[in-house]
Amino acid sequence: MTRTGRGSTRYGRPTAQPTGDYEPPPAVQRQAGGGVTVAFHGDDDRRHEFAFGRLPLPGWHELLASAFAERVGPEGTLRTLTSARNAWMALGRLMRFLHGQRPSPPFTPDGLTLADIKAFYWHRAAGNVYLGHADLRDVRGILLAGQIGHLLDTGVVDFLQQRLPGRNHLGGEPGYSNGELTRLVSAARADVAAIRDRIKAGEDLVARYKQDPDAVAAADRELAAALAIMSDTGAVPDMLGWGAVMLPKRINLASHLFLTFRDLAPLMVLLAAVTGRNGETLKELPAAHSVLDGRAVELEVIKRRRGPRKWFEKVTWEIGPPSRELHTPGGIYLLLLTLTARSRAVCGSPHLFCVWGNRHRDGERGTPEHSAVFSATLHGRDLALSKWAAERHDPVLADPAPTPARREGDEPAAEPDPVALKVSFNRIKTSVDVRRTKQLGGHLPSAARSNTMPVLFNSYLRSDPTMLDWAHEVMADAVSEAERAALDAHERALTAAGGALLVVAGPTEADRLEQAGLDPETARQAVDGQLDTAWTGCVDHDHHPATGSTCSSSFLDCFHCGNCLVTADHLPRLLGLLDALNTCRLRISETDWWNRYGPTWAAITRDILAKFSPQELEQAGHRKSADALLDLVEAPWEQP
Repeated sequence: MTRTGRGSTRYGRPTAQPTGDYEPPPAVQRQAGGGVTVAFHGDDDRRHEFAFGRLPLPGWHELLASAFAERVGPEGTLRTLTSARNAWMALGRLMRFLHGQRPSPPFTPDGLTLADIKAFYWHRAAGNVYLGHADLRDVRGILLAGQIGHLLDTGVVDFLQQRLPGRNHLGGEPGYSNGELTRLVSAARADVAAIRDRIKAGEDLVARYKQDPDAVAAADRELAAALAIMSDTGAVPDMLGWGAVMLPKRINLASHLFLTFRDLAPLMVLLAAVTGRNGETLKELPAAHSVLDGRAVELEVIKRRRGPRKWFEKVTWEIGPPSRELHTPGGIYLLLLTLTARSRAVCGSPHLFCVWGNRHRDGERGTPEHSAVFSATLHGRDLALSKWAAERHDPVLADPAPTPARREGDEPAAEPDPVALKVSFNRIKTSVDVRRTKQLGGHLPSAARSNTMPVLFNSYLRSDPTMLDWAHEVMADAVSEAERAALDAHERALTAAGGALLVVAGPTEADRLEQAGLDPETARQAVDGQLDTAWTGCVDHDHHPATGSTCSSSFLDCFHCGNCLVTADHLPRLLGLLDALNTCRLRISETDWWNRYGPTWAAITRDILAKFSPQELEQAGHRKSADALLDLVEAPWEQP
């Protein structure tokens, strides 16, 4: 294969291909001294070799290695070093448990019994039931893969295939309150600005010293000379004194030009708050990027929890003006590239977070002290986010706990001591997701960026107190607005059809009805029930107030008509209708319910029931009608 570059292939000239046959290396390697190993190369480019010779029960090794290789191979689902190690440790616990269970353990997979696998599960679940679920979930993926699954007893297979619950969480960690998030982001932004100014001052000092050493003030000349050497070699010189004195001096000297471990906490907190990405994604940010027209930066990020072969995603982050570089994701990213440039040049890593770390005690000085913090493992360095928030010169405090309500005569409660804020990437992401969702009016398709809508809701929004308070406010406002709109619709319809309902409280007597404005004959008919419709009465069915002709409207429209008569005798049916309307509310959407039944509900609750005494309503409640008669106003196929 010698043809390379643009134009090396065209129509009639196929792509050059390598000579010979390609044979991929075997997934399972047999060692010269005995035993088998499985080489792992994850999608995150991390590598490891799992040696099955270290496990007991050699009769299992060949089949286990083949099944394990299938699970962690290119087509498997365990494509991170952490997930592969978790499965490996669970497998090791199973093998050691089986080896020590009895004088005659199952030396081969076909000897494994249902009692064996159940005993292992209960052994792991004795202290914590989730440990039993987790180990069984990890080992079943291996035991049911490859050829080993065909050798197992059917009872064992059935037991392994049962549904296993996960952790019983209502949702993720709750986010921060508005005050807590504001204080946290302000503190991180202030510390990042100080880091930026510190390294910029060191770079300026080196530049002035290299241009003209005599132009540097005498007090700064020794420091400038040391920094100039550091800038050329990347090595931080040793300091005089014993360890406890020398270490802070070396760190302070290195911090003039390089990021150090103590700088990571504020930098990553600010980056998480501005980007809304989780900690795993931020730790693996690459240095490779593209700047789009000076306005945005484009890079490829890793979102591990999307599943196999769905890790990588292109993101575009706004840069903004230079004065806003600490407020935009693209601005902070480019600043980090600048701050880590010297360490990255020394260690040669493609990752963004390259820093200097003191290794004097390990005997490693100079360039080995520069490294990509999270290249080997994402959990290799404790960022101590909460410690940073508590120990900075102006600690980031949590909101004070609510004080219990005081009763008259009680002594005033003492003010609680301030508590430092507990900081985690999950809580920062939850807070950012909650605020973005609120800004977008709760529209999840627009709010979901790095997660799907179900994950966004279940893991970040559902149990967050800030989101719940906002949702309650929105729902209260929406219901109030819907009630107002329904009442307005009722009043408009009533104005067009007579102007007012005829509601007569108290005993239903002809004299009372005549005093309300009915003629004697109509009053007598009303008392006898001859004017009753489905839920109310109609004083003149032949002359509708709006049309002057025979009424042809629905019985629900009676509540917006000047011919409508309501007495205490109608209350049981009206209360039964309200119950039926509330039941319908559970079956159809809120929008459909308010459009179809809202004006009727508003007329009954606001314009009718309010005119009866509590005693009359209580007595009617004991005689409430069970048949709401909704089938009289809607065709069966239209009923919800």
